Formats: sequence, C-alpha cells, structure tokens
Amino acid sequence: MEVHEIMVFVLGIVLFIPTLASITRFDQWWVRGFDFPRIQISFLLIGEIIAFILIFSFDSFWEIALLILLIFSLFYQLVRIYPYTPFAKKKVESFNGNDSKNHISLLVSNVLTTNTSYDKLINLVESRNPDILLTLETDKKWESELEVLEDDYKYSKKIPMDNLYGMHLYSKLELKNIKVKYIIDDEIPSIHGHVILPNGHPVKIHCLHPKPPSPTEDLTSTNRDAELLFVGRDVKKDQETVLVLGDLNDVAWSRTTKLFQKISGLMDPRMGRGFYNTFHTGYFFLRWPLDHVFHTSDFTLVELARLRNIGSDHFPMYIKLNYEPRAEYFQDKPEEADSEEKDWAEEKINNGNPTEMDV
Repeated sequence: MEVHEIMVFVLGIVLFIPTLASITRFDQWWVRGFDFPRIQISFLLIGEIIAFILIFSFDSFWEIALLILLIFSLFYQLVRIYPYTPFAKKKVESFNGNDSKNHISLLVSNVLTTNTSYDKLINLVESRNPDILLTLETDKKWESELEVLEDDYKYSKKIPMDNLYGMHLYSKLELKNIKVKYIIDDEIPSIHGHVILPNGHPVKIHCLHPKPPSPTEDLTSTNRDAELLFVGRDVKKDQETVLVLGDLNDVAWSRTTKLFQKISGLMDPRMGRGFYNTFHTGYFFLRWPLDHVFHTSDFTLVELARLRNIGSDHFPMYIKLNYEPRAEYFQDKPEEADSEEKDWAEEKINNGNPTEMDV
C-alpha cells in the first residue's frame, strides 16, 4: 500500500469505532460520548467512503470488508438522526387556531455560571415573554441579577448553587406542590410539581439537569441514565399531563433518551422539524441538542425555536404548546417499551441507587 492508502484505510478503521461503541451497552464516558456527534460522524463517513472508492481497486478482501463496514456505519448513524430532520414525519402536530387560553410557553436556558452577560438573558426573557423560565447553572449572583423579573414572575423556586448545578424556576402561572428532590446525587437538584394553566388544568412539571458522562464530571452515564429513566417511569405511572424540561446532558437520538420516551410515553416536538442543536455556542461544527422539552400527547405545538446566544455555551430553547386533550387520539405516540427494555430500564435505575421513591 502507498502511504495515502494506508492513511485512508486506518482512518476507515477509526471511523468504524463510534458505531461499534454505540451498539454496546457499556456506560463508560468515552463510549457514551459517541452518542453525541452523530451528525459530524455521518459527514466524516461520507467523505471517507468517497475517498475509499476513489483510492482503492478492491482486489483485496480487507478493502471490500472495510468498505461494507463503513457503509453500514453511515446507515446506522443516519437512521438515528433522520427522525430529527425536516424530511421525517412530524410526531407532534402543529396547533391550528386562534384561541390562546390553553397555551403555555417555556424558555429553558443553561446560563453558564461564569457568564456575566446577565442583561442578555433578561432582554431575551422580556422579548419572548414566556410563561415559565427555567435557568440552569445559576448561582447567588445570577439569582440577584434575575430579581428584576420577579414583578412579572410571581411564582418561583430558587436553588442557587456554586457547583454548576444551580436551578431557578420562574413562572407567571401558579405553581403548586413544588418540591426539590435529589434523586441520585445529593449535589444535583431537580424541581417537581404542578403549574396551573390559564384554563385551570394542572400540568406536572419535572425540571432536570443530571451530570453528563465525562472525565471531569462522571466517568460513566449510570447516574444520568438512572435519573432520566426514574422520572420517565414515574411519568408513565402517574398518567397526568406532563412536561419534562432542562439540560438533560444527553442527545435526542441516544439509546437512553429513546428508552426514556418509550417508558414515559412523552413526545419530542423536534422530530420532523430539525436538530435544534443547543450546545456548543462556540463551535459551529461541533453542536448537538442537549436542552429538551418533552411532553404528553395532549399538547400540540405552536412554536419551537433555538434562541440567540446569551454568552453561555448553550443556546436557550423556547417552546409554546397548546393544551389539546383530543390530540391524544390523532398524534403518533412513541413506541412502548417491550419487556426486555423495561427490565433494562429497571436495571439502569437500580444501578443509580435512587434516594427517592417517586417524583
């Protein structure tokens, strides 16, 4: 082989590793990390396959075998991200009408604790005027700066923390039975309770920000997965109108998030509309969707938007939904988990050693 052939061949082997890792159920951070950049991996695979076809004559078994593996890898990656492209079918129907009494709007923003551009978020909130604002990574300083919003947001729950896991919930709509829970880790809070829609209907809300699998945060995805699936299991059991929102530190197309949807029955409004990549603001070619709003099938979508940069490493997300009970009968709900998947979810929850009985 020539030097350039060796380089292309070795690169092909390297590019097969993300797919091989994704197929496994290992929780190590470097394995689960391959779940995130599926878009980028797909583009690299396309380039590699083109180079492979142009360079090799395919008179060797290994050349043919590696090309087949690369094509399989590309297919595997594309199948997982395709549902989040505009070419796929929309799972959540768009709202058609003029009556706004059943609307609820939410703005979710991971502010980045060290970010001091407080006015950028405040101006964005004043511009978008959401019913609910959830901020993540907010500490005492951020809490103080956001006090200017409290004339409009009469209801709130504040958890200032200096460990990058502070959380503040502000609402124009009445909040009831709000509780702070530490489901898996006594340093990682989550907020649970009800928000009352203008029509009087209660909606259960779960605000989450689990630790990501990374060498600096958590060496495995065990705790993150356990928290997401714990909440998902509880959602299914309660059978209420539900919203789950926050920086889940997982991408929409990961195996864990798909399992979360299956056991909870919650819907993802991005499906059929776009990726809405929220992280990282500083790297245009390295972005993926970490910030989420999932909801029960009795909502239709009014608006979904990734908002402008506020100086954080995350873009804020905005969503406006319409409570529409009849939508349960005409929307495509997520596929339900089979017995093996339910057992796997229970195993993952138990591995996280949850300290709560429910949320």
